[in-house]
Amino acid sequence: MKKIIENGKTALGIEFGSTRIKAVLVDEKNAPIASGSHDWENRHVGNIWTYTLEDIISGMQSAYASLKREIENKYGVTLCSIGAIGISAMMHGYMPFDKNDKLLSDFRTWRNNTAANAAEKLTALFGCHIPARWSVAHLYQAISDGEKHVKDISYITTLAGYVHYLLTGKKVVGVGEASGMFPIDPAAKNYDGDMLVKFDMLIKDKVPFTAEDVLPKVLLAGENAGVLTDVGAKLLDPENDLRPGVPLCPPEGDAGTGMVATNAIKPRTGNVSAGTSVFAMIVLENGLKKTHPEIDIVTTPTGELVGMVHCNNCTSDLNAWINLFGEFAELIGAKKSGPELFELLYNKALEGESDCGGLMSYNYVSNEHVTSVRHGRPLFVRKADAKLDISNFMRTHLYSAFGALKVGCDIMLIDEGVKLDRITGHGGIFKTEGVAQSILAAALNSPVTVLKTAGEGGAWGMAILANYLSHGDKPLEDYLDNDVFTEQDGVTVAPDTESVKGFNEFIKQYINGLPIVREAVEKFK
Repeated sequence: MKKIIENGKTALGIEFGSTRIKAVLVDEKNAPIASGSHDWENRHVGNIWTYTLEDIISGMQSAYASLKREIENKYGVTLCSIGAIGISAMMHGYMPFDKNDKLLSDFRTWRNNTAANAAEKLTALFGCHIPARWSVAHLYQAISDGEKHVKDISYITTLAGYVHYLLTGKKVVGVGEASGMFPIDPAAKNYDGDMLVKFDMLIKDKVPFTAEDVLPKVLLAGENAGVLTDVGAKLLDPENDLRPGVPLCPPEGDAGTGMVATNAIKPRTGNVSAGTSVFAMIVLENGLKKTHPEIDIVTTPTGELVGMVHCNNCTSDLNAWINLFGEFAELIGAKKSGPELFELLYNKALEGESDCGGLMSYNYVSNEHVTSVRHGRPLFVRKADAKLDISNFMRTHLYSAFGALKVGCDIMLIDEGVKLDRITGHGGIFKTEGVAQSILAAALNSPVTVLKTAGEGGAWGMAILANYLSHGDKPLEDYLDNDVFTEQDGVTVAPDTESVKGFNEFIKQYINGLPIVREAVEKFK
């Protein structure tokens, strides 16, 4: 392994998640060699969920330094040469820059709902659903509100696109990431030309640019997206050991890396990526019959259409409750590590009643567009005669983690009749074997597979895309099937009838109780 690292027969994936930046180094066969991470949290500044540029750069450097230390400790070698690099981050959002690369406003992340009015108008204009978190919605909202910075915009990008630009000097994004900025034409595998014209007519005389002027160039998986510059190498590794000249693949969003990490880029395959947020991605055989505000149309890293149900909330409230139990355990002298707590409490949930026995949780730390909740108000509600025990309590919060997702997925799978042959779970919530997996299977009434690499997350998927740079002569789906997933072990859990019935009863009550949350938004301030 030392020689592989020294000779640069590796690929590096770095992903900027909501609460953690993770770096994963893999060998030529995409087996993880080492990883590093950095924990971070978004800030709520002036009603905007954001991270500062300092957060972004220092976090990246910390994650890389952590990876570098692990390599030194495990293999006795300093990381100086890398075969290829890929950058991924939370999809969507808004980062506008002027001609001098100055950020003109706070970075507006996917978590913001401030562009809801613009999204509604653009949905009507384009005839397809435009979510409030998409870059074009944020841009149009800023233009409509007369924000002073819009006249100075030279280009806009996403977090992944920004970090890629810092390392390479190239203003590009992968097509999957681009599909969260502006609608994509699947035939052209580029921004939709007719919609560009409509948007330019809408903003004519209001700003001195067109959409194409400010949007990054779209690239497909396997295309070269530039090389690590001297400046980029020093930025990533301030210790100055890393050599420049490393090729980079197109930067992608976490949705795209999730599809790659679960081998779900073919029609009738899908994945659920669950962390701070949760989203289901199902690769479509055909377009949907109707426009649904709960379903986004995005693409795979190769430009194929995907139906996406994106929910802003998943594990944050659940984690907060587990931390509370951890505090109590420490108070009584029974301190448990984080992994021990999760395993103990998650498994206890499997003993709960299939419909949670009259308990209800809404995990809305932030707004939830799928269920039309405008601001975060986490709530726990129970019937007076409900059985309040730890099993039902934990099962309720795990159900709630997938509650909004089920609302959206039912539209796609039941109302639209979208066909799904297999779905793969991906992300930290699946680390406790069989628990969240079985609950998701009940929610979707579908077998769910979790691979042993599920805990590696999107950084591993991004490293695979970086490695794919040297295999661009074959389709990505063939590369994944024949070069990556031939020896990947996974466990598949089928839904059991009682759990499916119980989740369906739970979701009826969940939907009926949504006015409680909306009222809390209005009254509890």
